[in-house]
Amino acid sequence: MNDRRINIRLSLVGFLMVTMGLGWMGCSPTGSGGSSIVVGEFASLTGKEAVFGQSSHKGTLLAVEEINQAGGVLGKQIVLKTEDTQSKQGESATVVKKLITRDQAVAILGEVASGRSMEAAPICQQYKVPMISPSSTNPKVTEGRDFIFRVCFIDPFQGTVMAKFAKKSLKASKIAVLTDVAAPYSVGLADYFKQQMIADGGVILIEQKFSSGDKDFKAQLTAIKSMNPEAIFAPCYYTEAGLIVRQARELGITVPLFGGDGWEAPELLTIGGKSMEGCAYSTHYSPDSTNPKVQSFVKKYKERFAGEVPDAMAALGYDSAYVLVDGMKRANGTDGQKVRDAIAVTKDFEGVTGKTTMDANRNATKPAVIIAIKDGKFAFVETINP
Repeated sequence: MNDRRINIRLSLVGFLMVTMGLGWMGCSPTGSGGSSIVVGEFASLTGKEAVFGQSSHKGTLLAVEEINQAGGVLGKQIVLKTEDTQSKQGESATVVKKLITRDQAVAILGEVASGRSMEAAPICQQYKVPMISPSSTNPKVTEGRDFIFRVCFIDPFQGTVMAKFAKKSLKASKIAVLTDVAAPYSVGLADYFKQQMIADGGVILIEQKFSSGDKDFKAQLTAIKSMNPEAIFAPCYYTEAGLIVRQARELGITVPLFGGDGWEAPELLTIGGKSMEGCAYSTHYSPDSTNPKVQSFVKKYKERFAGEVPDAMAALGYDSAYVLVDGMKRANGTDGQKVRDAIAVTKDFEGVTGKTTMDANRNATKPAVIIAIKDGKFAFVETINP
């Protein structure tokens, strides 16, 4: 069966969650009454960024199963109800409103992509339902909305990390940037990278632009090649990243290409092939870490999902569920305001992706990990702390 074909079906008496290869979660009453607590999740289970959504969902699902097996929360079982955003703009607000008003979800987990989290955040804020994004890094996701949180670092930090990586590790100070103008994630990360690069004495020789879904980047890459950069920063998602790197090599561009956590997917190597050798990106954790908590998570994940190695999206999905549950326990209930207040003061919560401490803007202060492609595989390079 194919994990990508995930379909959630709900009925008046409960729900049947059919996830090809992910198993069954049974029927339960909605809200926080009775013997269960309903938590909503929205994720890109299908569409062009399905790998991200599926990984995050699997991590979240594993956490919920563990929590329920350990007795649940406040004596109740968690019912995870999941909606597919299909990787499309405009879907997130609709499905999140449905989760809150129809399914009576007391909290929301999601989304992976910043743009889709930004669509849903006003809905959660309106209904005063806490929302935790596992991996949306654009600062605007949480700005001005006190019910919205994240368990990942944000782009100002990630942009700084990659600018310093370019100068220190790549020995590159003359940079070209290739930005996806249709993705808030890409635009934001590119801006923070450029600011830090210039502040450190580097030069942005040229910036070229494209839109999500484009497949031909040769015009942009030809313009970049003419400027002779020492490296190319492409802060986009893995689908475009793989094509960009492959086409760059076809045009004879030999300098390193690097990106952010949007590159984090096994499909990056499938799309980019041998062209990916020597490229690098920043992300949130490495399954190769010797940390016992990480290795325990990797072992349990592989056992649950047929030997699959969990990526950063899976690890962040896992952590987001545990941070929410920790907040519920400290709030001693599921009241939205009380849970919000508890999550807001989360400090040094030990997760798979490091210790989570919420700052004043409800953003997690976390380290970043640099991954490089060596011999056709993802290889841990270094950890960079805030």
